[in-house]
Amino acid sequence: MSEALRRLADISCLLGEGPTYDRYSDTAWWFDILNKQLFEYRFGDDSLKKHELPFAASALARIDEKRQCLFTEQGLYIRQCDDGSLSLLHAIEAENKHTRSNDARVHPSGAFWLGTMGWNAEKEAGSIYHYNRGELQTLFKGVTIPNAICFSPDGSVGYYADTALQQVMRVNLDVANGLPIDEPEIFITDFPENGAPDGAVTDAYGNIWIALWGASMVGGYDPQGHLFQTISVPAQQVSCPAFIGTDARRMLVTSAAVGLEEDVQTGTDGGVFLFDAPIQGKIEPDLVVL
Repeated sequence: MSEALRRLADISCLLGEGPTYDRYSDTAWWFDILNKQLFEYRFGDDSLKKHELPFAASALARIDEKRQCLFTEQGLYIRQCDDGSLSLLHAIEAENKHTRSNDARVHPSGAFWLGTMGWNAEKEAGSIYHYNRGELQTLFKGVTIPNAICFSPDGSVGYYADTALQQVMRVNLDVANGLPIDEPEIFITDFPENGAPDGAVTDAYGNIWIALWGASMVGGYDPQGHLFQTISVPAQQVSCPAFIGTDARRMLVTSAAVGLEEDVQTGTDGGVFLFDAPIQGKIEPDLVVL
């Protein structure tokens, strides 16, 4: 492992996902979905804290300095930062015990795109939803593994993937609310080393950085969908990147050890990694709630 890339903490996530960053507290957050855990890493004193959750969760959005929103298998919950207490904001597929939360990201307008999937990746069991100031609506149905949800810096374009189909979609959006204004189109289908598109984030220039599950790398794609850079990560199942730091010049990447036989594990599978970003990133917007 090079000096420019380091393992952030000596932990191994069964299914690491949903990394994000709070610039006000200089803190990174991520989940181990299957172990029902939320991790908090404070860069100020290099301290790591693990929070046990009552249910599986996969994504976090900052609301303000006192509150966060967790996307869980039962829906959206507000989490109080001081004591970790949870209160239901909006149920999502709570009655469906066969699905759980997966990928999600906040649109520049403050709306939330949220993807669900089957616990065993059942074919077309998932959906992608749009939550905006108390209102939830379904955007896309019949998605097997929703991933790579991210947006152009101005909010005019949205992206998402169905990992099972190994394709990333592109759709034009209303910048005021993050709702589609036309039908999605297939955008990227060619991935190096047969990597499958997992979580993704956009940088300040609108490039898309996609975790390539199974390929041990993050791929950088320009706004036209052309691969222009790859970043090797010492884990086979890279799951999601996030820009880190008050200047958004570092990148944090989660990974997963789930499903790997002992004889093929590298010892760093499931790790969380940090390195200097190859380009200027951007800080994710806060979620707007009523």
